[in-house]
Amino acid sequence: MSHFGELTKRMHNFREELLNAKPMVCVERAKLITDSYSEHADKPMVLRRALCLENILENMSIFIEDDTLIAGNQASSNRSAPIFPEYAMDWVIDELDEFEKRDGDVFYITEKSKEVLREIAPFWDHKTLKDRGLAGMPAESRVFYDLGIIKAEGNITSGDAHIAVNYEKVLKLGLINFKERTEKKMKELDLTDYRNLKKSYFYRSILIVIEAVVVFSKRYADLALKMAGKETDASRKAELVEMSRILNKVPYYPAETFHEAVQSLWMIHLILQIESNGHSLSYGRMDQYLYPFYKEDLKSNKINEASATELLTNLWLKTFTINKIRSWSHTRFSAGSPLYQNVTVGGQTVDKKDAVNPLSYLILKSVAQTKLPQPNLTVRYHRGLPDDFMKECIEVVRLGFGMPAFNSDEVIISSFIEKGVAEKDAYNYSAIGCVEVAVPGKWGYRCTGMSFLNFPKSLLIALNNGVDPESGIKLCEGVGHFKDMTSFEEVMKAWEKIIREFTRHSVIIDSCADLALEEVTADVLCSALTDDCIERGLNLKEGGAVYDFISDLQVGIANLGDSLAAIKKCVFEDKNFTPAQLWDSLINNFEGEEYKKIQEILVDEAPKYGNDDDYIDLLLKEAYDIYIDEIKKYKNTRYGRGPIGGTYYAGTSSISANVPQGAGTMATPDGRKAGEPLAEGCSPSHAMDKNGPTAVFKSVSKLPTHDITGGVLLNQKVTPQMLAKEEDRMKLIALIRTFFNRLEGFHVQYNVVSRDTLLDAQKNPEKYRDLIVRVAGYSAFFNVLSKQTQDDIIERTEQAL
Repeated sequence: MSHFGELTKRMHNFREELLNAKPMVCVERAKLITDSYSEHADKPMVLRRALCLENILENMSIFIEDDTLIAGNQASSNRSAPIFPEYAMDWVIDELDEFEKRDGDVFYITEKSKEVLREIAPFWDHKTLKDRGLAGMPAESRVFYDLGIIKAEGNITSGDAHIAVNYEKVLKLGLINFKERTEKKMKELDLTDYRNLKKSYFYRSILIVIEAVVVFSKRYADLALKMAGKETDASRKAELVEMSRILNKVPYYPAETFHEAVQSLWMIHLILQIESNGHSLSYGRMDQYLYPFYKEDLKSNKINEASATELLTNLWLKTFTINKIRSWSHTRFSAGSPLYQNVTVGGQTVDKKDAVNPLSYLILKSVAQTKLPQPNLTVRYHRGLPDDFMKECIEVVRLGFGMPAFNSDEVIISSFIEKGVAEKDAYNYSAIGCVEVAVPGKWGYRCTGMSFLNFPKSLLIALNNGVDPESGIKLCEGVGHFKDMTSFEEVMKAWEKIIREFTRHSVIIDSCADLALEEVTADVLCSALTDDCIERGLNLKEGGAVYDFISDLQVGIANLGDSLAAIKKCVFEDKNFTPAQLWDSLINNFEGEEYKKIQEILVDEAPKYGNDDDYIDLLLKEAYDIYIDEIKKYKNTRYGRGPIGGTYYAGTSSISANVPQGAGTMATPDGRKAGEPLAEGCSPSHAMDKNGPTAVFKSVSKLPTHDITGGVLLNQKVTPQMLAKEEDRMKLIALIRTFFNRLEGFHVQYNVVSRDTLLDAQKNPEKYRDLIVRVAGYSAFFNVLSKQTQDDIIERTEQAL
């Protein structure tokens, strides 16, 4: 038996069933929403969205699994992915016959389903979010999108999410409270003011959606009762009757027991995934808002630790049933079909005390027992985090599925307060998706997750006088060609000119996506469950949230720093070769004896980020600071419309974008060849960090972490043998504490798997069905990843303690 015990027999069976499930493409939602949009084409968009969700919840297939204690399904079968045609339909039709042939993230589809999608596709011509988003992009910005320098496909082919709604309020007050508040606000409106007329549409939409949620829940209640009538096993019959009782009550009425709270939580979380296909929909600080229910049920003997653990493992299994299909080009940015459904535990209370409680331990235990890529588990670290809890966290890390990740209270809370977040809210933050952070129930969409900006490619264009060297397209005025530069200062001037201009275009592209989302879609339930949308009568895209800060994502941080350091040292200081010789070697991809020697010097003699070398670390900070200074100038589309903020900050949570963005980037001055992956997150380039994990931590700590509030993603990799002994596990705890306490680290997470295991898994995938790896800020089954992404993970540096 493992340190955390084993799944109960039925949860084990449920897990096996899910792992064996074939990921199908489900067309039910696509058909139902097309019917609804057609019927209600004359109505305001927010009402149209409410009515389409109502139609889906009233008519989609429902089922209750034999082994489950909680009910609710996203699609016609578990692990199937619905199609969301209102966001984008072109790629769906283009790739219908390719889903099964993908190199990774394979989905299966029947010929009948293909026929349904082809039948409804014409309805969506020129009506989708993607159509509107692309049409709205100015030509001078669209070229950055088309060339892949600024990647924003996810923003215009799916919903937003990257949010945690106010689950605590739903559990305590029930949807009845949201309904009553909505009705009160609606009665107060003076409809002679056109702005209030628009608010009335939003309020009517909330009432429609709340009633639809009630109907959906009651459908399961009736099904459970029907199943109970046919059940011969007395114990299961009683469970189904109880399930029916609970589903007739929540989420409309407040939850009163732990079981009711878990079912209510799941039902809301599920419907939010049905409403919109945006990922990174997160659970927030679950150990805080669920604990009162757990504590009270323990006291009254309604539950014990074992039964509570089973309910939690059941919730994680249901969480894993949700799936999402993306276009192949977008899939490469999110390898492994991740949903990034984050659960946060630990941290501090709003009165600055340690927040760890018995449920925090139980969540660790249940996630460890289930051992799946979902949910994405994050621990909020602070200086007072108990040693016993840290030890339990490391025991989970040892299991080798990339969890938990650790985020630092000291850095994140102060960073929030600096930006205008109220102290009590800052102390209540949670992880969202990967490593991004926000205040649950009070923050708008995409605290991190806007467009991706390729830093190394931007540098190459800067060196080429503003011309993309691969396409030959002139993107903006530069300051001259690298071949003609006589000092490193000219290189930095070129970088500054280009990165400021590219940042400006990234904001334009973001705004085009946001305006399209505001015009074409409206997430009614998600908005209703986020403060202060009801009070303001505004949905999230209109400025309804209390806070609305967002972040773009910068890709190839380490490559940028290593490239600048190589240019400075090898060209202008040591004069190993001229700017012209280096540029020619890049154009020729280091092919040929002369250029290969240049590559060797770049790799072997130039300082590398990740080794605690101020030469490179401070140079990278200088270059990054230019971007940060520029992005701070800009506002999002909600600025001045209600929320605190409405501004930008930086973020390195680039998920698996380093692989496809590397594939589209020519050779770089750090010695990297064309097509090779870029460095992920803020992690060092593969095999370039040679001085151990402490040196990596020190390099990362020199980044302006308080300004990179969108997340400072750091992956580390150790072998299982490194954590086999108690003394080594204590060393890791001490290392993590040093990183956060003394070096002001933002985030760290661990892959605990050997290179040999990964190589064998590539050759013999049938032996490694359960092998899970940390890809970026999330985990995925190794076997579902493309070979290119697998290779990228294999090549990461293995650290010794």
